[in-house]
Amino acid sequence: MTVGDQRRLDPVTLSVLSSALSGIAEEMGAVLIRGAYSSNIKERRDCSAALFDARGRMVAQAEHIPVHLGAMPEAVAAVMKRDPRPGDVFAINDPFSGGTHLPDITLVSPIALGDEVIGYAVTRAHHSDVGGMSPGSMPAGSRSIFQEGLIIPPLRLVREGEEVVDVLELIQANVRTPDVRRGDLRAQIAANRLAEVRLRELIERRGREDVEAVFTEVVAYTERRTRETLRELPDGTAKAVSEIEGDGVADEDIPIEVRVTIDGDELRIDFEGTADAVAGNVNCTIAVTRSACLFALRVVLPKDIPANAGSFAPLDIRVRERSLVCARRPSAVVAGNVETSQRVADTVLLALSQLVDGLPAQGQGTMNNVIIGGDGWTYYETIGGGQGASPRGPGPSGVHVGMSNTLNTPIEALEMEYPMRVESYELVDGSGGDGRHHGGDGIERVIRVLEPATLSLLTDRRRHEPAGLEGGGPGRRGENRLNDRPLAPKATCELSEGDVVSVRTPGGGGWGSADDE
Repeated sequence: MTVGDQRRLDPVTLSVLSSALSGIAEEMGAVLIRGAYSSNIKERRDCSAALFDARGRMVAQAEHIPVHLGAMPEAVAAVMKRDPRPGDVFAINDPFSGGTHLPDITLVSPIALGDEVIGYAVTRAHHSDVGGMSPGSMPAGSRSIFQEGLIIPPLRLVREGEEVVDVLELIQANVRTPDVRRGDLRAQIAANRLAEVRLRELIERRGREDVEAVFTEVVAYTERRTRETLRELPDGTAKAVSEIEGDGVADEDIPIEVRVTIDGDELRIDFEGTADAVAGNVNCTIAVTRSACLFALRVVLPKDIPANAGSFAPLDIRVRERSLVCARRPSAVVAGNVETSQRVADTVLLALSQLVDGLPAQGQGTMNNVIIGGDGWTYYETIGGGQGASPRGPGPSGVHVGMSNTLNTPIEALEMEYPMRVESYELVDGSGGDGRHHGGDGIERVIRVLEPATLSLLTDRRRHEPAGLEGGGPGRRGENRLNDRPLAPKATCELSEGDVVSVRTPGGGGWGSADDE
């Protein structure tokens, strides 16, 4: 049956089947989280899951990590070029072949009926070490992708149902925590297998014709609703500028310039004025840039529009080759995925706020990446902060903002698993911006290491405050310290037993004039 002669589903059936696909993606995530070995996945839930159709279009996703999900289509497209067969599971982390940054390992599994591939199950999880020049594989000073860890092009981790032992052993031989990596990868494999079981069950209940029809119709529905929303907004062009606070090699600000145009049912985002690619690792691939732009678009869409490939269709993203937001091999990119993605989303939203009413003030605009590792262990955490206030009310405090959507590592889990002690963990009262509605407050987390280790910090908003909106005040800047010494936004250094690392995260911007309170 071709798309052309495919019958349309009635609205109720479309809604039921669309929800069923989303439910499969959510269950995939639950299996991955419960089966994982690392606290980064089982506690923080730094992972994502989605379903794709046979054409490589995302048809359903779980409510996981925006930067993971928006960049997944490139990974699926890269695997599709390798002639995937039923029973295969491909692993990929190469940012220049469909990945985001090296710690995010994506597993792509064809879903088949007989010998025919009808879709793909995809999980992406942040592995807290994949080798490279420093524990945790997120060094502040890397200058090329080769310093950041093991690069995995699309490779079969499972071939026709049988684990490819050589590939798994190669991965384990290049990481500092091989047993944990094996456990996390097997949890991803289990999640992908569950998706195949659940999709086959859905086909048995509802019929292949209806299930394949919903693949096409849910994407078309999302595109239609997205374009309708854009048409309801006023046409216009707005510009916004921002910066990345150094690249880990040099400390100077790196400009990001965005010009956003709403034109009928299309959204054009132009990065012409953004800096060229830099020596350090804050560069990002076009997949990550596209993911950040998609997130900004999703902010202005009604909540009931499904998240799938249909949202991409109205987006026209224009970048210069080998710029900060369109890096090419062998640029270092590990911080581009976490920090530059945040700043891109922030800057696009700042431009959109000049055209669209009701958007929030800027949130903390950083993931506050903290990586500490020693002999046989690696700890990775992104720390929440303040969200920007909006016309609807104050911004929430101590949450992950923008391109991140994780939890925290509970103190009990951290202290049980790693040779560290949490000295304090609290909100920074008053760090949110003033206004009619106050911005959310940031967090301070203070950790003492109990044995020698290596620290890497990839943070932003340590020099520039998150902006308020409509007369609201800015959020307070963040701060990094080692013992009593301030640290740069991006830094790697050696720790001695007893050293204390303090990370204070930014508050969100306020909304509206305080005089109107």
